[in-house]
Amino acid sequence: MNFHVLTLFPELINTVMNTSITGRALEKGVIGLECVDIRDYSHSKTRRVDDYPYGGGAGMVMQAQPVVEACNDLKKRVGNAPVIYLTPQGRVFDQKMARRLAQYDDLIFLCGHYEGIDERALELVVDEQISIGDYVLTGGELPAAIVMDCISRLVPGVLGNDTSADEESFHDGLLEYPQYTRPEEFMGLRVPDVLLSGHHGNVDKWRRQKSIERTLYVRPDLLENAVLNEKDREYLKEIGG
Repeated sequence: MNFHVLTLFPELINTVMNTSITGRALEKGVIGLECVDIRDYSHSKTRRVDDYPYGGGAGMVMQAQPVVEACNDLKKRVGNAPVIYLTPQGRVFDQKMARRLAQYDDLIFLCGHYEGIDERALELVVDEQISIGDYVLTGGELPAAIVMDCISRLVPGVLGNDTSADEESFHDGLLEYPQYTRPEEFMGLRVPDVLLSGHHGNVDKWRRQKSIERTLYVRPDLLENAVLNEKDREYLKEIGG
């Protein structure tokens, strides 16, 4: 998986992605990262990429020309990879979307700034618009990093244990079960006995039930589309779901 980011702030993307798990994956070459500075495609001597909005209003708008030229130049090298624009107006990102995007070899992320990007640029180069939530940030860099981090975890070889991604929250529409580590007792609170039993069948059953319980109590909206078998549905009825 290779990520390509069109941005005004490459240093922000590099700082986030070169840290921790994604940083180690980049070092091993399991994932790739390229940041393209949109300012490099400005026709202005001062590398200006924004201007006042037509019709008036607060703030500045990124110009179409540097964005389109940067994207087209990138596509000459990486081929017809999907171009994803990070915006509050996009579809809200979720784990299902992450699994779909993880199937590509290359992804291009377009990060806006100021009051956004000239609509003509979006019409010309963008294939998909994604939001990380119903709120507004100063730019698309942090949302892009969040989306890339999530997708990276689904790339084989990124996680130390490749089964980890299959056991985490939202994998099958449920929240993850509680996790514990040493010591067995902390401030009067003990690790559940079943996790110390060594009986893998009972551990799996306990974890599944706790996932169902947590989802019911914290995010009941997820149950409508969760992947549940007959035993899961019976247990859900037992606990009042």
